[in-house]
Amino acid sequence: MQQEPLVTATVSRRRSARDRVRQRPGLFERLMPLPWELWPAEARLLIGLAACWSLAGLVILGSASWWVALREMGDGAFYVKRQAVWLIASWSLLSLALTTNLRRCLKWSGPALWIGCVMIAATLVMGTTVNGASRWLVLGPLQIQPSELVKPFVVLQAANLFAPWKRIGLDQKLLWLASFGALLLLILKQPNLSTAALMGLTLWMVALAAGLRWRSLLGTAIAGGALGTASILINEYQRLRVVSFLDPWKDPMGDGYQLVQSLLAIGSGGLMGQGYGLSTQKLQYLPIQSTDFIYAVFAEEFGFVGSLMLLLFLMLMAWLGLRVALRCRSNQARLVAIGCCTILVGQSILNIAVASGAMPTTGLPLPLISYGGNSLMSSLVILGLLIRCSLESTGLIGGRASGAPR
Repeated sequence: MQQEPLVTATVSRRRSARDRVRQRPGLFERLMPLPWELWPAEARLLIGLAACWSLAGLVILGSASWWVALREMGDGAFYVKRQAVWLIASWSLLSLALTTNLRRCLKWSGPALWIGCVMIAATLVMGTTVNGASRWLVLGPLQIQPSELVKPFVVLQAANLFAPWKRIGLDQKLLWLASFGALLLLILKQPNLSTAALMGLTLWMVALAAGLRWRSLLGTAIAGGALGTASILINEYQRLRVVSFLDPWKDPMGDGYQLVQSLLAIGSGGLMGQGYGLSTQKLQYLPIQSTDFIYAVFAEEFGFVGSLMLLLFLMLMAWLGLRVALRCRSNQARLVAIGCCTILVGQSILNIAVASGAMPTTGLPLPLISYGGNSLMSSLVILGLLIRCSLESTGLIGGRASGAPR
Protein backbone atom coordinates (compact mmCIF):
# COMPACT_ATOMS: atom_id res chain seq x y z
CA MET A 1 0.00 0.00 0.00
CA GLN A 2 2.89 2.36 0.65
CA GLN A 3 4.15 2.01 -2.92
CA GLU A 4 0.84 2.98 -4.58
CA PRO A 5 1.53 6.76 -4.65
CA LEU A 6 4.93 6.13 -6.23
CA VAL A 7 3.47 3.82 -8.89
CA THR A 8 0.66 6.29 -9.58
CA ALA A 9 3.16 9.14 -9.97
CA THR A 10 5.32 7.07 -12.36
CA VAL A 11 2.31 6.15 -14.51
CA SER A 12 1.21 9.80 -14.49
CA ARG A 13 4.67 10.98 -15.66
CA ARG A 14 4.71 8.41 -18.48
CA ARG A 15 1.23 9.47 -19.63
CA SER A 16 2.29 13.10 -19.53
CA ALA A 17 5.43 12.29 -21.57
CA ARG A 18 3.35 10.40 -24.16
CA ASP A 19 0.94 13.34 -24.44
CA ARG A 20 3.89 15.67 -25.04
CA VAL A 21 5.19 13.37 -27.78
CA ARG A 22 1.82 13.39 -29.51
CA GLN A 23 1.27 17.16 -29.15
CA ARG A 24 4.64 18.73 -29.95
CA PRO A 25 4.36 22.33 -31.18
CA GLY A 26 6.94 24.14 -33.25
CA LEU A 27 8.93 23.23 -36.34
CA PHE A 28 12.16 22.39 -34.50
CA GLU A 29 10.46 20.04 -32.06
CA ARG A 30 8.64 18.32 -34.93
CA LEU A 31 11.99 17.53 -36.53
CA MET A 32 13.11 15.78 -33.34
CA PRO A 33 11.88 12.26 -32.57
CA LEU A 34 11.49 13.22 -28.90
CA PRO A 35 11.63 16.51 -26.96
CA TRP A 36 15.21 17.00 -25.78
CA GLU A 37 14.34 16.75 -22.08
CA LEU A 38 12.91 13.26 -22.68
CA TRP A 39 16.09 11.94 -24.33
CA PRO A 40 17.96 9.31 -22.28
CA ALA A 41 21.36 10.34 -20.94
CA GLU A 42 23.06 7.87 -23.32
CA ALA A 43 21.39 9.43 -26.36
CA ARG A 44 22.38 12.94 -25.28
CA LEU A 45 25.98 11.88 -24.75
CA LEU A 46 26.10 10.04 -28.06
CA ILE A 47 24.79 12.96 -30.12
CA GLY A 48 27.25 15.27 -28.36
CA LEU A 49 30.17 12.90 -28.93
CA ALA A 50 29.15 12.50 -32.57
CA ALA A 51 29.30 16.28 -33.04
CA CYS A 52 32.69 16.50 -31.29
CA TRP A 53 34.01 13.55 -33.31
CA SER A 54 32.88 15.16 -36.58
CA LEU A 55 34.39 18.57 -35.83
CA ALA A 56 37.63 17.05 -34.52
CA GLY A 57 37.82 14.96 -37.68
CA LEU A 58 37.68 18.10 -39.83
CA VAL A 59 40.40 19.75 -37.76
CA ILE A 60 42.70 16.70 -37.90
CA LEU A 61 42.07 16.25 -41.62
CA GLY A 62 42.91 19.91 -42.19
CA SER A 63 46.36 19.43 -40.71
CA ALA A 64 47.03 16.09 -42.41
CA SER A 65 45.96 17.19 -45.89
CA TRP A 66 46.83 20.90 -46.09
CA TRP A 67 50.39 20.67 -47.42
CA VAL A 68 49.60 18.00 -50.02
CA ALA A 69 46.40 19.79 -51.11
CA LEU A 70 48.29 23.08 -51.50
CA ARG A 71 50.96 21.42 -53.60
CA GLU A 72 48.74 19.19 -55.75
CA MET A 73 45.46 21.16 -55.92
CA GLY A 74 46.65 24.73 -55.36
CA ASP A 75 44.26 25.06 -52.40
CA GLY A 76 45.28 23.93 -48.94
CA ALA A 77 41.65 23.62 -47.83
CA PHE A 78 40.62 21.53 -50.86
CA TYR A 79 40.04 18.26 -48.98
CA VAL A 80 38.58 19.99 -45.91
CA LYS A 81 35.98 21.82 -48.04
CA ARG A 82 34.91 18.61 -49.77
CA GLN A 83 34.78 16.76 -46.44
CA ALA A 84 32.62 19.54 -44.96
CA VAL A 85 30.10 19.13 -47.79
CA TRP A 86 30.00 15.38 -47.19
CA LEU A 87 29.66 16.05 -43.46
CA ILE A 88 26.52 18.14 -43.98
CA ALA A 89 24.99 15.43 -46.16
CA SER A 90 25.99 12.75 -43.64
CA TRP A 91 24.40 14.60 -40.72
CA SER A 92 21.21 14.83 -42.78
CA LEU A 93 21.26 11.04 -43.05
CA LEU A 94 21.92 10.77 -39.30
CA SER A 95 18.83 12.94 -38.71
CA LEU A 96 16.84 10.67 -41.01
CA ALA A 97 17.98 7.61 -39.04
CA LEU A 98 16.97 9.35 -35.79
CA THR A 99 13.44 10.08 -36.99
CA THR A 100 12.75 6.75 -38.69
CA ASN A 101 11.06 3.93 -36.79
CA LEU A 102 13.59 1.14 -36.25
CA ARG A 103 11.01 -1.41 -37.39
CA ARG A 104 10.85 0.32 -40.77
CA CYS A 105 14.64 0.26 -41.09
CA LEU A 106 14.66 -3.46 -40.25
CA LYS A 107 11.90 -4.10 -42.79
CA TRP A 108 13.89 -2.64 -45.69
CA SER A 109 17.34 -3.87 -44.66
CA GLY A 110 17.04 -7.15 -46.59
CA PRO A 111 16.35 -5.61 -50.03
CA ALA A 112 19.00 -2.94 -49.34
CA LEU A 113 21.52 -5.68 -48.56
CA TRP A 114 20.81 -7.39 -51.88
CA ILE A 115 21.14 -4.09 -53.74
CA GLY A 116 24.50 -3.64 -52.03
CA CYS A 117 25.59 -7.09 -53.22
CA VAL A 118 24.65 -6.17 -56.80
CA MET A 119 26.59 -2.89 -56.60
CA ILE A 120 29.65 -4.64 -55.15
CA ALA A 121 29.46 -7.20 -57.96
CA ALA A 122 29.30 -4.29 -60.43
CA THR A 123 32.62 -2.97 -59.12
CA LEU A 124 34.24 -6.21 -60.31
CA VAL A 125 32.99 -5.55 -63.85
CA MET A 126 33.04 -1.77 -64.28
CA GLY A 127 34.69 -0.48 -61.12
CA THR A 128 37.67 1.84 -60.85
CA THR A 129 40.86 0.05 -59.85
CA VAL A 130 43.20 1.73 -57.36
CA ASN A 131 46.28 -0.01 -55.91
CA GLY A 132 45.15 -3.33 -57.37
CA ALA A 133 41.64 -3.24 -55.84
CA SER A 134 38.33 -2.49 -57.62
CA ARG A 135 36.17 -0.94 -54.90
CA TRP A 136 34.62 2.16 -56.49
CA LEU A 137 31.84 2.88 -58.96
CA VAL A 138 32.12 6.22 -60.77
CA LEU A 139 28.76 7.91 -61.38
CA GLY A 140 29.45 11.28 -62.95
CA PRO A 141 31.35 13.41 -60.40
CA LEU A 142 30.68 10.91 -57.59
CA GLN A 143 32.76 7.95 -56.51
CA ILE A 144 30.67 5.35 -54.69
CA GLN A 145 32.19 2.61 -52.54
CA PRO A 146 29.35 0.10 -52.05
CA SER A 147 31.25 -1.94 -49.45
CA GLU A 148 31.16 1.11 -47.14
CA LEU A 149 27.54 2.06 -47.79
CA VAL A 150 26.25 -1.46 -47.14
CA LYS A 151 27.57 -1.60 -43.55
CA PRO A 152 24.42 -0.22 -41.81
CA PHE A 153 22.24 -2.73 -43.65
CA VAL A 154 24.52 -5.61 -42.65
CA VAL A 155 23.95 -4.66 -39.01
CA LEU A 156 20.18 -4.34 -39.45
CA GLN A 157 19.75 -7.59 -41.35
CA ALA A 158 22.01 -9.44 -38.92
CA ALA A 159 19.63 -8.35 -36.14
CA ASN A 160 16.69 -9.47 -38.30
CA LEU A 161 18.23 -12.90 -38.71
CA PHE A 162 19.73 -13.70 -35.32
CA ALA A 163 17.13 -12.17 -32.96
CA PRO A 164 14.41 -14.72 -33.89
CA TRP A 165 16.97 -17.44 -34.77
CA LYS A 166 15.19 -20.24 -32.87
CA ARG A 167 11.76 -19.35 -34.29
CA ILE A 168 12.45 -19.00 -38.02
CA GLY A 169 12.55 -21.84 -40.53
CA LEU A 170 15.63 -23.49 -42.01
CA ASP A 171 14.91 -21.98 -45.43
CA GLN A 172 15.10 -18.43 -44.03
CA LYS A 173 18.30 -19.21 -42.16
CA LEU A 174 19.98 -20.64 -45.26
CA LEU A 175 18.76 -17.77 -47.46
CA TRP A 176 20.27 -15.03 -45.32
CA LEU A 177 23.41 -16.92 -44.35
CA ALA A 178 24.01 -17.48 -48.07
CA SER A 179 23.37 -13.77 -48.70
CA PHE A 180 25.93 -12.76 -46.06
CA GLY A 181 28.38 -15.32 -47.43
CA ALA A 182 27.96 -13.99 -50.96
CA LEU A 183 28.50 -10.43 -49.72
CA LEU A 184 31.75 -11.35 -47.96
CA LEU A 185 33.02 -13.32 -50.96
CA LEU A 186 32.28 -10.43 -53.32
CA ILE A 187 34.18 -8.03 -51.06
CA LEU A 188 37.09 -10.47 -50.88
CA LYS A 189 37.06 -10.69 -54.68
CA GLN A 190 37.64 -6.92 -55.05
CA PRO A 191 39.95 -7.70 -53.06
CA ASN A 192 39.16 -5.94 -49.76
CA LEU A 193 40.16 -8.27 -46.95
CA SER A 194 39.95 -5.64 -44.20
CA THR A 195 36.31 -4.69 -44.87
CA ALA A 196 35.32 -8.33 -45.26
CA ALA A 197 37.01 -9.14 -41.94
CA LEU A 198 35.25 -6.22 -40.21
CA MET A 199 31.84 -7.29 -41.50
CA GLY A 200 32.53 -10.91 -40.60
CA LEU A 201 33.52 -9.83 -37.08
CA THR A 202 30.33 -7.76 -36.79
CA LEU A 203 28.14 -10.68 -37.85
CA TRP A 204 29.96 -12.93 -35.40
CA MET A 205 29.51 -10.48 -32.51
CA VAL A 206 25.80 -10.05 -33.26
CA ALA A 207 25.38 -13.85 -33.39
CA LEU A 208 27.27 -14.15 -30.09
CA ALA A 209 25.03 -11.54 -28.45
CA ALA A 210 21.97 -13.39 -29.79
CA GLY A 211 23.01 -16.52 -27.90
CA LEU A 212 23.89 -18.88 -30.74
CA ARG A 213 25.69 -22.10 -29.85
CA TRP A 214 29.40 -21.86 -29.13
CA ARG A 215 30.09 -24.82 -31.40
CA SER A 216 28.60 -23.00 -34.38
CA LEU A 217 30.41 -19.76 -33.54
CA LEU A 218 33.75 -21.53 -33.17
CA GLY A 219 33.31 -23.31 -36.50
CA THR A 220 32.41 -20.03 -38.19
CA ALA A 221 35.48 -18.30 -36.73
CA ILE A 222 37.76 -21.10 -37.98
CA ALA A 223 36.17 -20.97 -41.45
CA GLY A 224 36.57 -17.18 -41.56
CA GLY A 225 40.23 -17.43 -40.59
CA ALA A 226 40.83 -20.04 -43.29
CA LEU A 227 39.10 -17.86 -45.88
CA GLY A 228 41.22 -14.84 -44.93
CA THR A 229 44.40 -16.93 -45.11
CA ALA A 230 43.42 -18.17 -48.56
CA SER A 231 42.84 -14.58 -49.71
CA ILE A 232 46.32 -13.58 -48.50
CA LEU A 233 47.93 -16.53 -50.29
CA ILE A 234 46.06 -15.83 -53.54
CA ASN A 235 46.61 -12.05 -53.71
CA GLU A 236 50.28 -11.15 -53.96
CA TYR A 237 49.97 -7.59 -52.69
CA GLN A 238 48.23 -8.82 -49.53
CA ARG A 239 50.99 -11.38 -49.01
CA LEU A 240 53.64 -8.67 -49.38
CA ARG A 241 51.82 -6.57 -46.79
CA VAL A 242 51.93 -9.42 -44.29
CA VAL A 243 55.63 -10.02 -44.95
CA SER A 244 56.46 -6.32 -44.60
CA PHE A 245 54.40 -6.17 -41.40
CA LEU A 246 56.50 -8.92 -39.81
CA ASP A 247 59.75 -7.04 -40.55
CA PRO A 248 59.23 -3.60 -42.17
CA TRP A 249 62.88 -2.63 -41.61
CA LYS A 250 64.04 -5.43 -43.90
CA ASP A 251 62.96 -3.37 -46.91
CA PRO A 252 62.45 0.17 -45.54
CA MET A 253 62.47 1.80 -48.99
CA GLY A 254 60.25 -0.84 -50.62
CA ASP A 255 57.37 -2.89 -49.24
CA GLY A 256 58.01 -1.75 -45.67
CA TYR A 257 58.24 1.97 -46.50
CA GLN A 258 54.67 2.87 -45.54
CA LEU A 259 54.76 1.19 -42.14
CA VAL A 260 58.26 2.48 -41.37
CA GLN A 261 57.19 6.09 -42.04
CA SER A 262 54.08 5.59 -39.92
CA LEU A 263 56.15 4.26 -37.00
CA LEU A 264 58.58 7.18 -37.36
CA ALA A 265 55.68 9.61 -37.21
CA ILE A 266 54.19 8.00 -34.10
CA GLY A 267 57.58 7.78 -32.38
CA SER A 268 58.37 11.41 -33.20
CA GLY A 269 55.29 12.54 -31.28
CA GLY A 270 56.84 11.71 -27.91
CA LEU A 271 54.81 12.49 -24.81
CA MET A 272 53.04 15.74 -25.78
CA GLY A 273 53.47 15.77 -29.58
CA GLN A 274 55.03 18.23 -32.00
CA GLY A 275 52.00 20.51 -31.96
CA TYR A 276 49.03 20.94 -34.26
CA GLY A 277 50.07 21.37 -37.89
CA LEU A 278 53.76 20.66 -37.15
CA SER A 279 54.01 17.07 -38.37
CA THR A 280 56.94 16.52 -40.72
CA GLN A 281 56.02 13.01 -41.92
CA LYS A 282 52.92 14.37 -43.67
CA LEU A 283 55.18 16.35 -46.03
CA GLN A 284 54.93 13.52 -48.56
CA TYR A 285 57.12 11.18 -46.51
CA LEU A 286 54.10 9.26 -45.22
CA PRO A 287 51.85 7.87 -48.00
CA ILE A 288 48.05 8.03 -47.72
CA GLN A 289 48.40 10.47 -44.81
CA SER A 290 44.83 11.81 -45.03
CA THR A 291 43.00 8.48 -45.21
CA ASP A 292 44.31 5.12 -43.98
CA PHE A 293 47.32 6.50 -42.04
CA ILE A 294 45.84 9.73 -40.68
CA TYR A 295 46.28 8.38 -37.15
CA ALA A 296 50.07 8.53 -37.58
CA VAL A 297 49.84 12.27 -38.30
CA PHE A 298 47.55 12.72 -35.30
CA ALA A 299 49.97 10.80 -33.04
CA GLU A 300 52.93 12.85 -34.23
CA GLU A 301 51.18 16.14 -33.55
CA PHE A 302 49.45 15.24 -30.26
CA GLY A 303 51.82 12.60 -28.88
CA PHE A 304 51.15 9.87 -26.35
CA VAL A 305 48.71 12.03 -24.40
CA GLY A 306 46.58 12.73 -27.47
CA SER A 307 46.62 9.06 -28.48
CA LEU A 308 45.58 8.05 -24.98
CA MET A 309 42.70 10.54 -25.09
CA LEU A 310 41.56 9.06 -28.41
CA LEU A 311 41.58 5.54 -26.94
CA LEU A 312 39.64 6.74 -23.89
CA PHE A 313 37.13 8.36 -26.24
CA LEU A 314 36.64 5.03 -28.03
CA MET A 315 36.26 3.28 -24.68
CA LEU A 316 33.54 5.77 -23.76
CA MET A 317 31.76 5.09 -27.07
CA ALA A 318 31.93 1.34 -26.42
CA TRP A 319 30.60 1.78 -22.87
CA LEU A 320 27.70 3.93 -24.07
CA GLY A 321 26.90 1.43 -26.83
CA LEU A 322 26.78 -1.37 -24.27
CA ARG A 323 24.50 0.65 -21.98
CA VAL A 324 22.17 1.36 -24.90
CA ALA A 325 22.07 -2.35 -25.78
CA LEU A 326 21.26 -3.32 -22.17
CA ARG A 327 18.39 -0.82 -22.00
CA CYS A 328 16.75 -1.83 -25.31
CA ARG A 329 13.23 -3.24 -25.07
CA SER A 330 13.48 -5.74 -27.95
CA ASN A 331 16.06 -8.30 -28.99
CA GLN A 332 16.32 -6.80 -32.46
CA ALA A 333 17.10 -3.31 -31.14
CA ARG A 334 19.63 -4.79 -28.71
CA LEU A 335 21.46 -6.58 -31.53
CA VAL A 336 21.39 -3.47 -33.72
CA ALA A 337 23.08 -1.52 -30.91
CA ILE A 338 25.72 -4.25 -30.50
CA GLY A 339 26.41 -4.30 -34.26
CA CYS A 340 26.67 -0.50 -34.53
CA CYS A 341 29.07 -0.33 -31.61
CA THR A 342 31.19 -3.17 -33.04
CA ILE A 343 31.63 -1.45 -36.40
CA LEU A 344 32.39 2.03 -35.06
CA VAL A 345 34.78 1.04 -32.29
CA GLY A 346 36.17 -2.07 -34.00
CA GLN A 347 37.05 -0.22 -37.20
CA SER A 348 38.73 2.56 -35.22
CA ILE A 349 40.85 0.09 -33.25
CA LEU A 350 41.81 -1.81 -36.42
CA ASN A 351 42.91 1.42 -38.10
CA ILE A 352 45.04 2.41 -35.10
CA ALA A 353 46.51 -1.11 -34.90
CA VAL A 354 47.55 -0.94 -38.57
CA ALA A 355 49.16 2.50 -38.24
CA SER A 356 51.08 1.43 -35.13
CA GLY A 357 52.35 -1.83 -36.65
CA ALA A 358 50.20 -4.16 -34.51
CA MET A 359 48.44 -5.53 -37.62
CA PRO A 360 49.25 -5.93 -41.32
CA THR A 361 48.44 -2.90 -43.47
CA THR A 362 44.79 -2.75 -44.52
CA GLY A 363 42.56 -0.24 -46.25
CA LEU A 364 40.23 0.65 -43.38
CA PRO A 365 39.71 4.40 -42.76
CA LEU A 366 39.48 5.94 -39.30
CA PRO A 367 35.73 6.67 -38.85
CA LEU A 368 34.72 10.35 -39.08
CA ILE A 369 38.38 11.42 -39.33
CA SER A 370 39.82 9.92 -42.53
CA TYR A 371 39.01 11.71 -45.78
CA GLY A 372 36.17 10.12 -47.73
CA GLY A 373 32.47 10.78 -48.13
CA ASN A 374 31.34 7.14 -48.31
CA SER A 375 32.95 6.23 -44.98
CA LEU A 376 31.60 9.41 -43.40
CA MET A 377 28.03 8.72 -44.47
CA SER A 378 28.17 5.10 -43.39
CA SER A 379 29.62 5.95 -39.96
CA LEU A 380 27.08 8.68 -39.19
CA VAL A 381 24.14 6.54 -40.30
CA ILE A 382 25.39 3.81 -37.95
CA LEU A 383 25.67 6.40 -35.16
CA GLY A 384 22.13 7.52 -35.95
CA LEU A 385 20.85 3.94 -35.64
CA LEU A 386 22.61 3.56 -32.28
CA ILE A 387 21.04 6.77 -30.97
CA ARG A 388 17.65 5.69 -32.31
CA CYS A 389 17.95 2.44 -30.33
CA SER A 390 18.53 4.54 -27.22
CA LEU A 391 15.50 6.76 -27.93
CA GLU A 392 13.22 3.78 -28.50
CA SER A 393 14.37 2.25 -25.21
CA THR A 394 12.26 4.91 -23.46
CA GLY A 395 9.07 3.27 -24.78
CA LEU A 396 7.77 6.69 -25.88
CA ILE A 397 8.46 6.13 -29.58
CA GLY A 398 8.91 3.10 -31.80
CA GLY A 399 6.89 -0.06 -31.73
CA ARG A 400 4.16 -0.86 -34.20
CA ALA A 401 2.80 2.65 -34.10
CA SER A 402 4.45 5.90 -33.14
CA GLY A 403 3.96 6.58 -29.48
CA ALA A 404 2.45 3.16 -28.80
CA PRO A 405 3.73 1.22 -25.82
CA ARG A 406 5.91 -1.78 -26.53
